Amino acid sequence: MTDARRARWAAVGTGALLTCAGLAAALLRSAGAAPALVPAAYALGAAVCAFAAVLGAKGRTRRALWSLIAGTMIMALGDQFD
Repeated sequence: MTDARRARWAAVGTGALLTCAGLAAALLRSAGAAPALVPAAYALGAAVCAFAAVLGAKGRTRRALWSLIAGTMIMALGDQFD
C-alpha cells in the first residue's frame, strides 16, 4: 500500500514541478525573439505534465508517468527549435 502511495505522490510532485518549469520557459521564450513554435511547445508540454499530475492524483500512476515522458519530450522539441 505504501509503494502505491509513494508512486502517486511522485507522479503528482514531478508533474507539478515540470508544469511550473514548462510555464516559466514558455513565458521567458515568449518575451524574447524566439519563433512562436518554441513557447507553444513549452506550454503544450506543461499542459501535458499538468494532466499527468491530475492522473497521478487519481491513482493512474502508469499513465501519469507515460504522460510525463510525453510532456518532457514535447518541451525538448521546443528546445530543439530554439
